[in-house]
Amino acid sequence: MAVLLDTAGLPRRDRTEAFHAAMMSASVPSRVEHEDPGGDVRARMDFWRLGTPDLFRNEGSGIRLVRTPKHVRIGGPERLALAVQVVGTGLFAQGGTDQRVRTGELMLVDLTAPYDFAWSGHGASQAFQIDYADLGLSVETIRAAAARLPSSPVYELVLHHLTALPGILESLQDSPSADMVGAATTQLVRALLTSAAEHDAEPRAMADVLFSRITWYMRRHLTDPALGPARIAAAHNVSVRYLYKLFAERHRSLEQWLITERLDGAARQLTDPASAQLPIAALAARWGFDDAAHFTRRFRQAYGVTPREWRRQTGR
Repeated sequence: MAVLLDTAGLPRRDRTEAFHAAMMSASVPSRVEHEDPGGDVRARMDFWRLGTPDLFRNEGSGIRLVRTPKHVRIGGPERLALAVQVVGTGLFAQGGTDQRVRTGELMLVDLTAPYDFAWSGHGASQAFQIDYADLGLSVETIRAAAARLPSSPVYELVLHHLTALPGILESLQDSPSADMVGAATTQLVRALLTSAAEHDAEPRAMADVLFSRITWYMRRHLTDPALGPARIAAAHNVSVRYLYKLFAERHRSLEQWLITERLDGAARQLTDPASAQLPIAALAARWGFDDAAHFTRRFRQAYGVTPREWRRQTGR
């Protein structure tokens, strides 16, 4: 376990800044608002690495976290968080849905999208953060599950597991078994989301699984300029026509999905200090764009600035 922050040992004047720095290191960029910024800001943040996923616990005085569209455009890992409110009541809003999260209840947070989360007074939340790629579920399945978590037969099991995780991990400190616990927790979360979303007909569920496999495959091969409909269809033993149908049923364009994912990957790499000296044309080629001018046009359409301007604005 790593203690990211404990304000008990800090002067009051330094606590707000220290809280923001710790929060940004543990999760995705967001705006932090304290209920009483001029008063006694109190917080403790603990962090456990469990292989690819991680567990993050934040406890303290009233706060509000706002992830705006601007924060989303900056980029970040494609992750979601399954959180349990362990103290107090949280107010959570995302995708046009408002939710009151009481003590001992779960909420699902898409960390790639804007959201608003707050509690008043003393509160605490504990979040299991995991990559979308590790879940292997479609966005549609996850969104369907988000509003129906309590309907899952494994809801109480997952809730108990997440609540007990810190105590379990303390006994496994510095042990490779922590990664195994992370993998097992990932499977529990997958079972929760899959079962909560199983209100659709079986053919739809099968199509969702296939669509999830296809998009996972595409994300793994984004940097390959030869990745195209024929190769994707052949890799999954379906026709190109059916491949297009899967995307159309979800109101998506296969080509646009691919371009968007590649642009997002390029945008993230542009903010990476390790790539600061990499020419724009070389970076474009790494993300499947053979024509640097075409890459710049598409990037400007998506982000409102050129790749060079994006790199400069992010200060890297």
